[in-house]
Amino acid sequence: MNTVVTVTSPDKTKQPNIPQADSCVLVIFGASGDLTRRKLIPALFDLNCVGCMNPYFQVLGIGRTRMSSEDFRKQMHDAAASSRDSHGFDEERWEFFAERLHYMPGDLNDPELYQKLKQRLRDLGDFAGTHNHLFYVSTPASLAPPIVEGLGAAGLNHNDKGWSRIVLEKPFGRDLQSARELNHTVLNVFQENDIYRIDHYLGKETVQNILVFRFGNTLWEPVWNRNYIDYVEITAAETVGVETRGAFYEETGALRDMVANHLLQLVALTAMEPPIAFDADSVREQKVQVFRSIHPMTPTEVEHCTVRGQYGPGVIDGRPVPGYRQEKAVNPHSRTETYVALEFHVRNWRWAGVPFYVRTGKRLSRQTTEIRVHFKRTPQALFARTPDEEMDPNIITFTIQPNEGISICFGAKRPGQQMVTAPVQANFLYESVFGSGTPVAYATLLLDSMRGDPTLFTRGDEVEAEWRIITPIEEAWAEMPAPNFPNYSAGSDGPMTAEALVEGEHRRWHKLSEAIVEKAA
Repeated sequence: MNTVVTVTSPDKTKQPNIPQADSCVLVIFGASGDLTRRKLIPALFDLNCVGCMNPYFQVLGIGRTRMSSEDFRKQMHDAAASSRDSHGFDEERWEFFAERLHYMPGDLNDPELYQKLKQRLRDLGDFAGTHNHLFYVSTPASLAPPIVEGLGAAGLNHNDKGWSRIVLEKPFGRDLQSARELNHTVLNVFQENDIYRIDHYLGKETVQNILVFRFGNTLWEPVWNRNYIDYVEITAAETVGVETRGAFYEETGALRDMVANHLLQLVALTAMEPPIAFDADSVREQKVQVFRSIHPMTPTEVEHCTVRGQYGPGVIDGRPVPGYRQEKAVNPHSRTETYVALEFHVRNWRWAGVPFYVRTGKRLSRQTTEIRVHFKRTPQALFARTPDEEMDPNIITFTIQPNEGISICFGAKRPGQQMVTAPVQANFLYESVFGSGTPVAYATLLLDSMRGDPTLFTRGDEVEAEWRIITPIEEAWAEMPAPNFPNYSAGSDGPMTAEALVEGEHRRWHKLSEAIVEKAA
């Protein structure tokens, strides 16, 4: 396929105003865990380096591991210095940042911990001159209720001198009933506008750019409907296995881990109606309407519109890798899916008859997360050389990772004396146009939570609407015979049965080896 790369650089002299967080004490529950080291501290350090952090901020980590604040700073130094998300590490800037890092060991189930936390927050607030509190729950989901209740019992859910907010990591429940219960627990303590349910996919630049692409350009919105679009294909493929998360994955599986949040959010952003304004309530209300338009599947529909898979041994990047059942902390007879493909229908006026095909899996042939919008073919093969020849359809591809960008596939005439056509691509890469300084998702979302902007976070009714779609699938799978796992080899494109899910003369999953937006040179 020929490729036309179109890159227009913005005016570098027109720099946007740098947003700045409110001064606050950020409390991280589970600070000795993996997420804090890999994502949260590197993101906060980057925000500090680019001038987004208020100079009076403080970070207090709380975890079960017993260590001093100095030990915590050393661990976080090594994490930030080696982070793949970092845009550069500077020792002098780290010294300034590290002075604001503190640690307090404790049992998150112990009510006394929250009384100690209350006093520590007073001391830090008096020292730094801030009384705003942001509580980040970076723990297993089972610890969220006692943390929320502990904060409420200590009166830390509000204060007279500033604001108190809470950030909750996914998974937000494991089914509709547990999501409702968790919502009830949190809403008994915090108000909805102080609750930030985080989905890091919503902080990615290309995900946010879907809204700009659709609603900021008159070229696309008139054709963004069932009259012109044939089908939508959403893929989140990983080459890695479960690694050290075998026990977690045994309880979760691909449907709960990826589809119940990340991929349904991508469906919503692709399908939603224009919001009346780009603010939290307007955007989230339109996403909820999309979820309400996806009817829960019946058991018969689950049988015909879903595919489960589990990877077996195979080869990734030229080296042999074990199957899922051979991974650490995994049941050797496990029925947990590591791959899922589904067909959704958004049953409203705009999307009637347009299938949304969604797939995600581990140990696949290539890492990519992308949305492909397939347009209908032209009604007449005007430039065909034979009666059976057809032009390739137009495709718009949003590549979310690893190389963020947008690609548009369209037909063009080949040079020469004959009318011969070929598909070509116009590619836009964030890195080529804007450089490598694009903020990582967690930095964007942490900054928004400290500024009080919940637009890129999910609302309580939004979470429950997602689980109304997912829970009937889980319940039907529990009653159906499990597939003959493993049913795809590591390094493949997934189980062959997924191919039959995509129905139509011209419809198919794209091959994962067919990269669209390549990394900039």
